[in-house]
Parts: sequence; C-alpha cells; structure tokens
Amino acid sequence: MSGRRRTRAQKRQRLVGQPRTLRTRLVVASVVLIAVVAAVIGTVTTIAMRERLNDQLNDTVAEVAKRAGGPPGMAHNPDFRLPDDPLDFVTKGPQELGSIGAEVSESGQISSAARSTRSANSLNAESAAVELTDTQKSELARVPRDRSRHTITLTDLGEYRVQYTKGPKGSFYVAVPTKSVTEILSTLILIEISVTAAGLVAAGIAGSVLVGVALRPLRKVAATATRVSELPLHTGEVNLNERVPESETDPHTEVGQVGAALNRMLDHVHAALHSRQQSEMRVRQFVADASHELRTPLASIRGYAELTRRGREEVGPDTKHALGRIESEAGRMTLLVEDLLLLARLDAGRPLQFEQTDLIPLVVDTISDARAAGTDHNWRLDLPDEPALVSADAARLQQVLVNLLGNARNHTPPGTTVTARVQKRGPWLCVDVEDNGPGISPDLLPHVFERFARGDSSRSRASGSTGLGLAIVQAVATAHDGAVTVDSVPGRTVFTVHLPALPALPALPALPALPALPAQPVLPALPVLPAQPSPEVSRQQHSQAQHSVTTWAEQGA
Repeated sequence: MSGRRRTRAQKRQRLVGQPRTLRTRLVVASVVLIAVVAAVIGTVTTIAMRERLNDQLNDTVAEVAKRAGGPPGMAHNPDFRLPDDPLDFVTKGPQELGSIGAEVSESGQISSAARSTRSANSLNAESAAVELTDTQKSELARVPRDRSRHTITLTDLGEYRVQYTKGPKGSFYVAVPTKSVTEILSTLILIEISVTAAGLVAAGIAGSVLVGVALRPLRKVAATATRVSELPLHTGEVNLNERVPESETDPHTEVGQVGAALNRMLDHVHAALHSRQQSEMRVRQFVADASHELRTPLASIRGYAELTRRGREEVGPDTKHALGRIESEAGRMTLLVEDLLLLARLDAGRPLQFEQTDLIPLVVDTISDARAAGTDHNWRLDLPDEPALVSADAARLQQVLVNLLGNARNHTPPGTTVTARVQKRGPWLCVDVEDNGPGISPDLLPHVFERFARGDSSRSRASGSTGLGLAIVQAVATAHDGAVTVDSVPGRTVFTVHLPALPALPALPALPALPALPAQPVLPALPVLPAQPSPEVSRQQHSQAQHSVTTWAEQGA
C-alpha cells in the first residue's frame, strides 16, 4: 500500500514539477485567491451592469415606440392631425444616433424605413435620415409583431433592439442600436481587467515582501540546520555549538516551536556525540597503553626464546620447533602491537615531522626493497623528470609505500606486474600502486581501509598480515591533509595516495658578466684540495642516480 502511495506521489511530482519554496507557494496561492475573487466580482458587476443597460435600452425603445405610434387616446382628440412625415420621430427625439423607424402599411409590408445619421438633441443640429436597403428592410420585417422587444443584427449596421408598435399614427418598427451598451460593457471589462492585473502585481509584490518578513525566523532556523549539517559529525571531537537564536524560539508561534524543538534535538545530539567521543578516547587510550605495555614482555619473550635456542645445552628437535614458533608468533605479535600503537598515536593527533620531501627517491627505494622481497613479481616504475616535492614526514610516507607494495605482493599471484607511478594532477601529487592481479572482491572493496579488514581467499596467501596496513595508509594520508583511494576491477587494481604538492623551485636568474680585472702577478701554486661538488652538480648527480636506479629496476624486472 505504501508503495502505491509513493508511486502516486511521484506521478504528482512529475506532473506538477519541482516543489517550490514555501514563500513562493504562499505568494502564488494569495495571488490566485485574489484573482479568483476579482474575477467573481468583475463577472457579477458586468452582469449587473449589462442588465441595467439593457433595461435602459428597453425603456428607450419603448419611449421611441410610444412617440412613433402616438398615445392610444390621441385619435379621439379633435385637434389630432397625422404628421406630414410619419418617420419624423427618427430625427426628432432624444434617442441616440443610428435609431431606425419603419412604417408598416395595411398590407403588412414596410413602405418606408429610415435611419438617423445625426443626433437631434442639440437645438442647432440639423436632422437627417438615410433610407434602409431592401435587405435591411426584409430583415426588419421578419421581427415578430408581438410588441415585445427583440435583438437582431442588420446587414452593415450591426446589432439593434427592435419593437413593433401600433397606434393612432399607424404601425411602425422602431429600432435602437445596442452599440452604446456594448461599448460601455467593453470599457467596463477592460477597466476591470486592467485594475485586476495591477492589483495582482501589487499583491504579488506586497505579498512577497510580507511573506518574506514573516518567514525570516524560519529562514534562520533553516540556516542553523544547514550549518549543523555541514559539520563533520562523523570524525573526531565535534564542538556542536550551533543553536537557533532565543528570539526565534517563542513557544507561542509555530516557527518558535520548531526552533525550540531543533535546539532540544541539538542538545541531545551534542550529548550523544560527547559521550561517543569520550568512549572512543577511552578505547584509544586503552589501545595505546596496552600496546605500549606489551612491547616489553614481547621483547622479553623473543629474547628468552632466542637465548634458549642458542644455549649450550642440547635441545631436542621438538623443543627447537616450539622455540621457533614462539619467536615467530612473538614477532608477529610485535608487528601488531607496533601498528596498533602507531594508529593510536595518529588518532590522538600526534604531530609528524614535516619537511620538504622528494617522492621519487622514496618510491625508488621502496620498490627496490619490494623487488628484493618479491622476486616472483614484475616491478615497474613510472616517474616524472622533475622532482615531486611535498611537505611530509618521510618515514611515514615510506611506511605507506611499503604497506601498499607489500599488499600488492602478498595478495597477488606470482608473475603479477606491479607498477609504481608518480604524477601531478592539479594541486595534488599522486602516487599510484597498480597491479594486474585478480582484483578485490566488490563486497570487500568498501571496507579495505577498515582496521583488521582482510582479503578473501582469492587475494590471501596467508602472509601473516595484521590487517592494519591499509588502515595505517589511510591514517597517514589523512594526517598529511591528503587522501587514499582504491579502484579495482579484475585485471587492474590501483591504490592512489593524494598529497598536496609544493610549488616547484624557481630557476636561479643568470648573473651579469663581471668586468675584466687587470692582470695580477702570478702567485705560486697552492696544493690541490679535494673537489667539493656544487649544489647544482649534486642535484645533477642525484637526478642521474635516480634515473639509473629507475632504468635498473625496469630492466631487472
């Protein structure tokens, strides 16, 4: 069931898009709500205005019809006379420009129809009328003669409100254009849209400002949580002093409740981290003390075993074998204790002896030692022409290289090619130890730098390893502000040590030629002293020796 809910939520997220911030959602929701309210108000206002204008238009049509047909009792008036022009009401009256009047004969046909072309509301205005076309007359004649008002569209004239009327003056069609109503409604809608758009823009700006001010405490809480998330809580002693300001922890507000809850959580986390740190420190101190104390009895055991084996008294073969095993296991135990003591010192932050070190001689020396210890492997060197300078503890770096080469030698079959490479990659000097062995198991690969991690049967040759070599490599690299990585597939395994590179030494500027000195009298010859090599000559000799050893190692391998 939960899987279905997650699937529906993912579909909604894909349809809606990426989730927006709370500020954006609040502002958008407010603007949309205002837009809906404005649309409703505008629609209601427009409908009401249209009904009101239509009522006024209907009253105008009724008034024109009354003037066209005359009052019902006018026929009994002795002074009543039919007008000379039965359509004079078209040009004489308060109706608007474009009004139409059409006289209907006794046969039911429209005998004459006219449309006003100039308003007669002004005293100085001259009346004028235009005769309708036959098409317009036929369209007008189709209007029902039920004395109700109807809306029709006349060719080339537009929409009209029409009413049939019959009175003492005769039968007529009267029509008033609806253009004024349409124009007023169009202007009203345009004003409503403009005012609504301006109001929405203003509401959006004001809402963004107000919501931003209202959410400022929440942003402070989020900033505190972000700073806490960036702390290295997984390594070493952590000083977790980040807290939400007291001003943002008011329990009477929702944001204040969140801030107070976050502070309480940070207090619990800080207490838990402190407790964990104290426990780790006690374990490290115990390991360091135990390792230090075990060195003396182990040395005594090895000494007494060797003394017994070399004594004058005759010792049987079984006793010799037992003494040899005692010496072997005591030696292995001594290596384990030394590794544990070194890791404890590195964990405690014991300072190293940093000095400018060239990696090339270290790599040459360690691979020469590895070649002597592993004659059944092929050893290769890939070194740059320039010195590879780092600020490091040379003894510890040599131990790192020894551990990596020993790891490659012990966990690969005979005939494997092992290559030591030094390269500059950006700000790092990288030392690669690569072999073409069977590779590391994918299950073991994420744990190779853990303490007491051991390879599987395909990479183990029962070499007596303590399982701390790669852990020491990682600890030493970290102490040098560097890192160590591993990349392994069948047929290629590469351990890479990254160390911060030092800038290359600038070349010495050429000295200007000195002026020739006047000739001096020849002095008696002095005894010849042994020649001392200059620094530049020593450097050249160092480089030549380095390349010689490199060539020897490659050829010998």
